[in-house]
Amino acid sequence: MLNLKKDPVMVTKICLLLVVGALVFSFMPRVAAQVKTASGVVDYASFRNPTGIIPGSEDIERVSLGKFIQNIAVTTGLYAFITDTVSKETPAGDSITVFGWQELLMVAVGFLIVYLGAVKGFEPLLLIPIGFGTIFVNVPFAGMGEAPHGFLNIIYESGVGNEFFPLIIFMGIGAMTDFGPLIANPKTAILGAAAQFGVFGTLFGISLANFIPGVTFNLKEACSVAIIGGADGPTTIYIAAKLAPHLLATVAVAAYSYMALVPIIQPPIMKALTTKEERLIRMKQLRPVSNVEKVIFPLIVFGLAIFLIPSAAGLIGCLMFGNFIRQCGVVERLSKTLQNELMNIVSIFLSLGVGSQMTPEKFLNPSSLIIVVMGLLAFAIATATGLLVAKLMNLFLKEKINPLIGSAGVSAVPMAARVSNKVGLEYDPGNFLLMHAMGPNVSGVIGTAIAAGVMIAVYGG
Repeated sequence: MLNLKKDPVMVTKICLLLVVGALVFSFMPRVAAQVKTASGVVDYASFRNPTGIIPGSEDIERVSLGKFIQNIAVTTGLYAFITDTVSKETPAGDSITVFGWQELLMVAVGFLIVYLGAVKGFEPLLLIPIGFGTIFVNVPFAGMGEAPHGFLNIIYESGVGNEFFPLIIFMGIGAMTDFGPLIANPKTAILGAAAQFGVFGTLFGISLANFIPGVTFNLKEACSVAIIGGADGPTTIYIAAKLAPHLLATVAVAAYSYMALVPIIQPPIMKALTTKEERLIRMKQLRPVSNVEKVIFPLIVFGLAIFLIPSAAGLIGCLMFGNFIRQCGVVERLSKTLQNELMNIVSIFLSLGVGSQMTPEKFLNPSSLIIVVMGLLAFAIATATGLLVAKLMNLFLKEKINPLIGSAGVSAVPMAARVSNKVGLEYDPGNFLLMHAMGPNVSGVIGTAIAAGVMIAVYGG
């Protein structure tokens, strides 16, 4: 007698037979329903298909084995990278031919960005999704960046190409930010303001770039590029969407790239513009800041924005809204959501959307390269100005400040503050500058938002 417990192979065979039988019996009535004759009688002989064509596929070209193999070959990524030539439009509206090898180059750039984030640890929360977005959009035949239904195109149109994602990010930044160091030491706000020289200085530099043959930037475009100097990705997207939407892709990628590369770009400038003695300056511990001060601060800043520069009230208001939720203490669930789940989700989509714009026609042309170079110049000027103003302030202050915290005046929170602290620790392992650097760092966020508001107020009409 067959013992099913001791013969699992036989059990498997029986189960397979039952499944096949069930499928056959469930399928037969459906087939029969499609071959009923005019009299309503099923003609089972008509099951035979002498043409060999699957019903419903009459209009589809028949493919031989050789043709099948050929179709597979010409739809591989390798073939596309070697032979593809596509005419596309640059952000400036010019027609350009994109070759397959250029798409392959952008895929390699995407993997390099992922490497910097995952292996080198350069702001992985930004670089990893940006890198994968770059790879996705340059994969041949995938169509992930194509309008209107491409995955990355939907992300970009839904929140990156407008003010939706930037304002949500600002809410999250506000909920994660402690303005205590700025409140405790208000003079550090000067360093955040000083960094805006990078923005406005580059504005004039971009205007001068018009003397280069083939380069033309109007004032709105110049503003969108100059704001990169603030190292504030959401603000860059916000102002570009309002003043120069056709440049949004290039300036957004440049801004986020420089934000992520703060640990590489800033230290050489910091060391070049400060002496060893200045780097060793120890600052007095900050005074404790009461919760009442922290609750009132965002309301005061938002109120000033409403009365003095309403064009920046969107950015500053969302920042202060998030911070008020953090400090008031009665909506902890909302605060945690802004700091964690919502911030993480929107950051993923925003970074993928930014990466989706890294295509050959948008980057491998003179105008885009000038934007990238000018953005780097703006960022370098902002860093240098913060350092130099800190040195200038020391000429008049009894309690000296460490000039290294001046570089944190750019808006990259808290990356720039961490870099100031790291460079300080290299020269004095006991000199912790992080909390001191957070003062100019958070004031730089406000300063860049104000700079964006000024530009929108002047040219947005």
